[in-house]
Amino acid sequence: MSLLDMPSRRPPALDSPDTPAASHGGAPPAERPSSPAERPAPPVERSAGPADAHTPPADRDPRTSSRDHAEDRTTRSDRINQLRAGVLGANDGIVSVAGLAVGVAGATTDIRWLLIAGLASLVAGALSMAMGEYVSVSTQRDTDRALIARTRADLAADPAGEHRHLLAALTESGIPDDVVGEVADSMERHDALTAHTRFRHGVEQGTVVSPLSAALASLLSFTLGGIIPLLAILASPPVLRLPATLVAVVVALALLGVVSARLGQADARTATVRTIIGGVLALLVTYGIGAALGVAIG
Repeated sequence: MSLLDMPSRRPPALDSPDTPAASHGGAPPAERPSSPAERPAPPVERSAGPADAHTPPADRDPRTSSRDHAEDRTTRSDRINQLRAGVLGANDGIVSVAGLAVGVAGATTDIRWLLIAGLASLVAGALSMAMGEYVSVSTQRDTDRALIARTRADLAADPAGEHRHLLAALTESGIPDDVVGEVADSMERHDALTAHTRFRHGVEQGTVVSPLSAALASLLSFTLGGIIPLLAILASPPVLRLPATLVAVVVALALLGVVSARLGQADARTATVRTIIGGVLALLVTYGIGAALGVAIG
């Protein structure tokens, strides 16, 4: 028998835990690869979107939000107070220093007297404006604080009577009678003192303005405003002092009028024309008085 006539023998299949035995019949079934659609999707991590960023947590204290709003109102009130003092101080600095310097220029052409009068007006006016602003705002602050303290005492002594006053104030503001009681109760549960001071007296605890910031704003703005006409009259020859000062004052007042109108969201043309007319009239009057006194004295 030749090697070609011998029956071929296959080696026995090795059993493995993952391969069924050959004795169970037939070859083991081939595993079908899973398609991507049948594979389990990995867990997707949810990122915080814009809606989540603005959603407050469930355990957030409402009093924290109230304090944040009170701080925002305090900041806005103090900023508005500084802007008001700054605009008023700059306008007074331009007009008063220019008026005094032009009045002295109408009486004499000596540059030394113009410098003395201009510097004296600048320093005295700036300090006067700062002190006046400080006293005025301090009086307002003391009045507001006294009103808040009196309201707190009245709430402790007669809460029912104060509740009736709040109902009357809310009714006058336009809240219907059928819901005004519920509104008043809700406001008093949240913050009774703030509800009474704000809606009855127009005062809030956190919006009492700072007199020091108003005084500093007035001092700086008056100084900056007064320097403009003073430099114009000192740097001009005697013949051009009045026209040069008029031009400087008109330009400065025009810029101030535009800025004040933008801050107050008003018509810039009306505010600018009004400011320029007032300043020019003040200069002409003081120059006429100075010229008349110079002729009389000379």
